[in-house]
Amino acid sequence: MALRREDLDITDDAAVRAVLEPGDVVLNCAAYTAVDAAESDVAGAFARNETGPAVLAAACTAVRATLIHVSTDYVFDGTGTSPYEPSDATGPTTVYGRSKLAGEQAVLRCAPDAHVVRTAWVYTGDQRDFVATMRRLERERDTVSVVNDQIGSPTFAPDLAAGLLELARSIDSGADGIAPILHATNAGQASWFDLARAVFAGVGADPERVRPCSSAEYPSSTPRPAYSVLSNRAWTASGLTPLRDWRSALDDALTRLDQ
Repeated sequence: MALRREDLDITDDAAVRAVLEPGDVVLNCAAYTAVDAAESDVAGAFARNETGPAVLAAACTAVRATLIHVSTDYVFDGTGTSPYEPSDATGPTTVYGRSKLAGEQAVLRCAPDAHVVRTAWVYTGDQRDFVATMRRLERERDTVSVVNDQIGSPTFAPDLAAGLLELARSIDSGADGIAPILHATNAGQASWFDLARAVFAGVGADPERVRPCSSAEYPSSTPRPAYSVLSNRAWTASGLTPLRDWRSALDDALTRLDQ
């Protein structure tokens, strides 16, 4: 059962409990993800990223359901140089990141059997995401400048969804040894510049039309993590299938979009 925001207010305890049954596995994808807007809408960000998940977690505990909560690389400070493990120290530098970390903490406090899955750089290619933007700019501009000093793991949404459903099935089957905090992204790492060039090449355009630049050349009101690569070791150690390499996933995404 897939409920949209207009179907269910996750901050409404009574409404949440009305749709839950014992034994359910609940996958929470709801979030306030407008990173820049969160800086001036602190209450809104925390309502959706902390209060809502806390209500879900408490309701799941009350009815004996299990919660899977999706979180983000923004809970880290972005200064790392090797893939972040779930146990690494957090240190969010933005309101968005702090609200998401508060949500993680609320979930695990209210539902000790819950699982938090952090991901990063998620795209479908046909929404308002980076891949979709690069596809549009390839048609509109001769050249595009993209930052080459922010590193992460581009993650194809259908691959992430498949991983989350595998996790849900494992929980439903009573599998043991699944870590409470997991990381799930496509394998490998890239800069936004690398990803943009791969998109151009994937649609048959000259990747040399993508020019590198630094984050300093495109200042933002909200700092982005310089390093967002998440380790999948806890994911695989929990018996879950690792997500494929990001380049293979991107090729698949672009092929689907052309059909």
